[in-house]
Amino acid sequence: MKIKEWAEEDRPREKMLLKGIASLSDAELLAILIGSGNSQETAVQLSQRILSSVDNNLNALAKLSIKDLIIKFRGIGEAKAITINAALELGKRRGNSIPIQRPALRTSDDAYRLFHPLLCDLPHEELWIALTNRSSFVIEKVKISQGGTSETSADLRIILKAAINALATGIILCHNHPSGNIRPSQQDNHLTQHLRDAARLLDMQLLDHIVLTDGSYYSYSDEGTL
Repeated sequence: MKIKEWAEEDRPREKMLLKGIASLSDAELLAILIGSGNSQETAVQLSQRILSSVDNNLNALAKLSIKDLIIKFRGIGEAKAITINAALELGKRRGNSIPIQRPALRTSDDAYRLFHPLLCDLPHEELWIALTNRSSFVIEKVKISQGGTSETSADLRIILKAAINALATGIILCHNHPSGNIRPSQQDNHLTQHLRDAARLLDMQLLDHIVLTDGSYYSYSDEGTL
């Protein structure tokens, strides 16, 4: 049976999308790399045979040359052999890479320093969010909207969708005031209250809303207005 005739949840690519990449076996990952098998074997079966030849040891597989792969395994040509070698080399280099150090946002000053380079010199308002995990480390920063010289707009659905997609537990809102006035507007207050309440329904927390200028900021959390 060809892979395309398998149940969708059993096909390597579809399985990865449905269940995540960690759910795939080494053979299924290798099958994604080579794309197809031969007239007698699916890509997964060919991958299982390749791995079996090295006792399912990826370090041993990495020692096989492009020529070895082409000669020993029908269905593996130069392009597929190069792809396998390149993927294994990337894995090796990743092991030697320095882990990404995500910034932690534990105070309003941390948030201000994160956003200041992005917003301090803009002649117009922009609204950004920082999404954090339970340990207060930043998962990602997302620009939500851009406005004029005096205001910007926000769609709660866009903010919450970004937070859900990132599996975030914390949200920090930040926008700039090009006028230099750090005091929040009534519109800023309404946005803060609505986002705080909506986030709670999704078991998330609005940690702060920073109104930023070049050199100063207003923190809803510090002021007790969150």
